[in-house]
Amino acid sequence: MQARHDTRDFARTLRRRLSLPEGLLWRAIKGRKAGGFHFRKQHPLGPYVLDFYCHEVRLCVEIDGASHGMGRQARKDERRDGWVAEKGIRTLRIPASCILDDVDDAVQMIVSAAEGDDPGSEWKPPPSPSATPPPKGEELR
Repeated sequence: MQARHDTRDFARTLRRRLSLPEGLLWRAIKGRKAGGFHFRKQHPLGPYVLDFYCHEVRLCVEIDGASHGMGRQARKDERRDGWVAEKGIRTLRIPASCILDDVDDAVQMIVSAAEGDDPGSEWKPPPSPSATPPPKGEELR
């Protein structure tokens, strides 16, 4: 699936401005360091930018800061996860605090999910496949 031009441009910007947890995780998984799986950072897909994406196992890894549990963000995340699931991609959400506490544990969680093992309590199954793309303006992050 092709990404829109504005989404691709936004992804390029995000690649240059990783948050601290994203940067720590990227250093730990780039170059097939995570169980031999190849991940892309800030990968554009349709109207969204996925924090990290492994095409070979169709796994999206999202790093959730504190705002993901507040206000409308949880509903946006649910809609996004549903849209991504419709494309046959699983989503693993990892709290940013987990990465800051122990990046190696986060990497192991990712490898387990990529290998198809139960990734534990942080695994968030996608919502029902009836999710539709968000209205313009809500899709970017």
